[in-house]
Amino acid sequence: GESGTGKELLARAIHRLSPRKDKPFVAVHCAALNENLLESELFGHEKGAFTGANERQIGRFERADGGSLFLDEIGEITPATQVKLLRVLESRSLERVGGSQPIQVDVRLLAATNRDLKAMVEAGTFRDDLYYRLNVVNLKLPALREHREDIPMLLNHYLRIAAEDNGKRLAAFTPEAVKVLTSYDWPGNIRELRNCVERMVVFARGSSLTLNDVPAEIRQAVGEQLQAKARRQQDELSLSDNPLDIKANEKNVIIQALAQCGGNRSKAAERLGISRRTLHRKLHEYNI
Repeated sequence: GESGTGKELLARAIHRLSPRKDKPFVAVHCAALNENLLESELFGHEKGAFTGANERQIGRFERADGGSLFLDEIGEITPATQVKLLRVLESRSLERVGGSQPIQVDVRLLAATNRDLKAMVEAGTFRDDLYYRLNVVNLKLPALREHREDIPMLLNHYLRIAAEDNGKRLAAFTPEAVKVLTSYDWPGNIRELRNCVERMVVFARGSSLTLNDVPAEIRQAVGEQLQAKARRQQDELSLSDNPLDIKANEKNVIIQALAQCGGNRSKAAERLGISRRTLHRKLHEYNI
């Protein structure tokens, strides 16, 4: 799944619901470490194994013994580390860097990536034998834009957490704010949404989070999305006396006005020269 979709949260949930729940859950973010550091973190090292190795270090595999080891961004590991990882998975034993004594480990391995590992296998950048060894149960986490119906629930969930953390009393989001936030594509997925809510809470001055509390860059992005949608729909229509065409063009004009006003209905109604009540009725009529 894409970055920010909650892959580590899912891995932790799998661990908590498994027979290994009372044993350690250990996470390693592979993209954050170079090849030598990653091997030392995964497999451990003996004293004097390399410059700076002043004492023996237990690796993440040993720390997770009996439990679960989560490797995040496994698509970033080098071919040399892939070979060593495959050997551990097949033999269920490892040797620390600089050591020669096999150490038995019993670990459930959970791996995540935002890359297409199958394409990497075909390109020769990821070992096919390791891919098939890992690909026992494959779960794909959808991007947040693919399940927008969950956004209001997530907004309220993170609002409660952020309000408590920041000592704020905030009741909820206003419907206008929820409308804009639900329309946003969230390229950073749940991680971006969580950070956005916390930012809104920190700077909030009222008892609810309103459209004005939504970051300007998000309002602008949603406006651009609405404008692009209206242009696409307009390109598909040709003006005629057909009442359906007239209604479709009216819908496009309303969408453009909302986009230009950053989702603010009062300003959009004023721009269109109609009352806010009339605009509300037409929004309902056209399911905007």
